Amino acid sequence: MAKMPGSVKGARVLGQRMLKEYRASNPEGRMPLMDHVRELRNRLVKACAALLIGMGIGLIPAVFYRVWALIEHPFCSAVINGMTGCHQIGDQLVLSGVLDPFILRVQIAFYFALLVTSPVWLYQLWAFIAPGLYSREKRWTYIFVGTAVPLFALGAGIAYFAMSRGLKYLLGLTPSRVVNLPPVSTYLGYFQAMLLGFGLAFEIPLAMVILNRAGILSHERFRKWRRMIIFLVFVFAGIASPSPDPITMLLLAVPCIVLVELAEIIIWASDRRRISRSPYAGLSDDEISPLDLNDSNLDDDMDGSRN
Repeated sequence: MAKMPGSVKGARVLGQRMLKEYRASNPEGRMPLMDHVRELRNRLVKACAALLIGMGIGLIPAVFYRVWALIEHPFCSAVINGMTGCHQIGDQLVLSGVLDPFILRVQIAFYFALLVTSPVWLYQLWAFIAPGLYSREKRWTYIFVGTAVPLFALGAGIAYFAMSRGLKYLLGLTPSRVVNLPPVSTYLGYFQAMLLGFGLAFEIPLAMVILNRAGILSHERFRKWRRMIIFLVFVFAGIASPSPDPITMLLLAVPCIVLVELAEIIIWASDRRRISRSPYAGLSDDEISPLDLNDSNLDDDMDGSRN
């Protein structure tokens, strides 16, 4: 028993040597194809297990009714036939099949699990991709994810609170002496489209910054297209907003315009920093850099002084 600490120390030294030898023989950390497949399988199993556990929790009646109340709230808040609250036929969602209640519970449980377990399956995805990235690429990935998630959540939150106004307009188009009984599936499709539409709209400024970092969108080009970009933002807001009232459209358009202006400031600062490092950055093949222009003027002055 007295020799155990020495044995443990020897095993640790041996393990460190083997690790150093492996890294020396494989400095880039490459893996055979089958090892990649096994790694992918393990990550998928863990992600699917987390989703199944989340779905099991979402199928619990107490959890399901809380989540469903949250989803149903915009519909019940809309003024339909002069009433709100989903109290009677005509201002309620309907199911028309024997299996529809079960399918609805499974569907809501899946959405619940997808959202609640997102840290788990996102980590599994990142753990599979990260070993193949450089430290600089990892840093930019952290920045991208840390910015994209709050922007999408902000857009989805605005869509959630603006949804009842759109429903009021759409259901108000129902002719008189006609009862409109919206199916749950139709409402869920509308609910998802609104959240995704508003959420993705708030990612547009981030996409502009990424294009700038990739060298595709310069501030000079952005300034030329600025009016068109603002116009397209308002067009998209008008299409994504189901109601014709300007308030709903402005709820989407104004924050997007503010984010676009912030993106322009970031692009301008990025271009200035890039030009300070290299005078040729951001120039096309037929453009002359200020350095070349100054040099040519200096040569002309010297030739003139000689003459």
